[in-house]
Amino acid sequence: MKIPDIAPGGRVLAFGHYQPANVVTNDDLAKTMETNDEWILSRVGIKERRVAPDGESLEDMAAIAGGKALAASGLSPEDIDLVIVATCTLETQIPNASAIVAHRLGIQAPGAFDVNAACAGFCYALGTASAAVRAGSARNVLVIGAEKLSQWIDWTDRSTAVIFADGAGAAVVAPSETPGIGPVVWGSAGDKSDAIIIKDRADYLRQEGQTVFRWATTALHPVALEACSRAGVDPSELAAFVPHQANLRIIEAIARKLGADQAVIARDIVTSGNTSAASIPLSLSRMVERGEVRTGDLALVLGFGAGLTYAGQVIEIP
Repeated sequence: MKIPDIAPGGRVLAFGHYQPANVVTNDDLAKTMETNDEWILSRVGIKERRVAPDGESLEDMAAIAGGKALAASGLSPEDIDLVIVATCTLETQIPNASAIVAHRLGIQAPGAFDVNAACAGFCYALGTASAAVRAGSARNVLVIGAEKLSQWIDWTDRSTAVIFADGAGAAVVAPSETPGIGPVVWGSAGDKSDAIIIKDRADYLRQEGQTVFRWATTALHPVALEACSRAGVDPSELAAFVPHQANLRIIEAIARKLGADQAVIARDIVTSGNTSAASIPLSLSRMVERGEVRTGDLALVLGFGAGLTYAGQVIEIP
């Protein structure tokens, strides 16, 4: 039996992202429900969000973001042998999004599966991709976080309608002589699984905002610190902290406890809203695009959400 070559580590080659063209502002929402710009900004920090039209599917957004990441990586579709899509908002459970997206991108016969860890999904998928590369189970992996939350939202319910949005972000993971993706620290708090829920096929997403806020602001900074420790990185060495874009107050509370004083803090939520599994790769891609981080910089990513699930790792910016 011939054992495949095992890579010392995995690294991100490139990011890509996509957002629908339709911008929904706080003033737009105020026309259909009892809310206003000041109320939304003070509670979640969002000014506007993107919402996909009926004819634009989750798979459409995932394919565009994945195609951009693939193009930026310098690889061809033939080089990809595993596609992972992190999502919790598929309109139907079968078929999976990953096989559809791979086919649209011209990737022939890859391994293809979806990951549902809600807002922590991208970090789970990135950790899985890195492990697959290191183990020799895959050469190059396309990892996508994509959500169409708008189809699961009651647009008359201000507790959710002002928060959630649509979009996609992607990364290409490849083998590396020096690891560029740190060990993933992941876990769950199943005793709080009913804090964010879609009860059945006919229901909408509902969440207990205060429960989630208390959990996120008290339980997650140790996870962030452990991810740094396992990567051998002090928080002071981080150039960026990119948490899930759930709520601006949660982001800033975790950032304060982390103590990464030199790091750029992702605040993509202000103009993108909460895009669940898409939020971290979308934020990273936009930060790279704006020049806020540079090649070789270290970034801590931290996903958390329904389940309740959480995961984080340190990555090197491509």
